[in-house]
Amino acid sequence: MAISKELLEILVCPVCKTPIELLHEENGLRCSPCRLVYPIRDDIPVMLVDEARRE
Repeated sequence: MAISKELLEILVCPVCKTPIELLHEENGLRCSPCRLVYPIRDDIPVMLVDEARRE
């Protein structure tokens, strides 16, 4: 089960509040301005800054 389109429309980066985008591999969510990628684990986005990795 992938992340729903409705959920993607409301998710924003917790740092800058910019809308995020799904990576092509569908294994993370990217914030372009912050250059952070938030992981997706068991089809659940982990929107914690401490869990994000730098692009």
